[in-house]
Amino acid sequence: MSINTFGHLFRFTTWGESHGPALGATVDGCPPGIEINEEMLQVWLDKRKPGTSKFTTQRRELDQVEILSGVFEGKTTGTPIQLMIRNTDQRSKDYGEIAQAFRPGHADITYFQKYGIRDYRGGGRSSARETAARVAAGGIARAVLAELVPDLEIKGYMTQIGPHGIEGPRDMAEIDNNPFWVPSAATADNWADYLGEIRKNGSSVGAVIEVVAKGLPAGLGAPIYAKLDTDLAAAMMSINAVKGVEIGEGMNSACLTGEENADEIRMGPNGPEFGSNHAGGILGGISTGQDVVVRFAVKPTSSILTPRKTVTKAGEDTDLITKGRHDPCVGIRAVPVGEAMMACVLLDHLLLHRGQVGEGLRGHIG
Repeated sequence: MSINTFGHLFRFTTWGESHGPALGATVDGCPPGIEINEEMLQVWLDKRKPGTSKFTTQRRELDQVEILSGVFEGKTTGTPIQLMIRNTDQRSKDYGEIAQAFRPGHADITYFQKYGIRDYRGGGRSSARETAARVAAGGIARAVLAELVPDLEIKGYMTQIGPHGIEGPRDMAEIDNNPFWVPSAATADNWADYLGEIRKNGSSVGAVIEVVAKGLPAGLGAPIYAKLDTDLAAAMMSINAVKGVEIGEGMNSACLTGEENADEIRMGPNGPEFGSNHAGGILGGISTGQDVVVRFAVKPTSSILTPRKTVTKAGEDTDLITKGRHDPCVGIRAVPVGEAMMACVLLDHLLLHRGQVGEGLRGHIG
């Protein structure tokens, strides 16, 4: 597999498998002199790790990150940063029955068709376990962004689980108070009842996650092939089980008229101000200074206890039940992954912007 690296100037390469001894990321392009330690990164990994509630897989992994290189006396040196997370709770025997059969909805069949070999223990590289490495890399990106753009805030949350959306007004203070990262206590209670039934039945359900970046300066991104929204879409779509990405109004923009969709502009005391944000903070691939808003849809976890029709490597028809420990809604743990990918893309584009035009904006208005 030859393409395991994401980014332009700030880049990370992930490695490792779900049931191997360890997984991790090699981060390159990080500026020197940034304060980094394992405790800072662990905060983000603890948000993603399994077994944190009854609504996630009960695989027990500490997801303890180790920094092996690129940091000296607590600060980055500008050289590659090697991050490692050891796997400690694999149960590979759970996957013995699928060694010769392909799980419907999983990447088993396509990996085998492409490479002629696959790691059937938990899916290998196709497992959502790979995203732990991304969250570690995202922790590096967040630390750099905190130095370069101190007012920047990145926040992700679930807006939908199955057919159920957020009920009533949003209260962003509630996001960290419930297992769904949803900005509504009442909604979290209702979702708990709903997902509890899904889990009890051995089934699964999808979700929609929204990630918002506040305080991003205008001017990041470039026309056509280096659009900020292009890279954000690619980042979110690369997350395991993601099947759709929207920026701003997204698909709903097709339902609006030109008058409704146009984000009108007036001069404010500190420069141009927009009356709305249908564009999701990006116009022509370049940030406007408004909130950058990205949503992505995560499909239901394919590992369910209901028998599904499939075929074996020998080409024989069979029915398959996927055993093991699985998330009834993998979208829950996708929230910190979306935040991490947002951080990596924004830092990458900030460095690209500084490299091309220097600090600040070229075009002064007013």
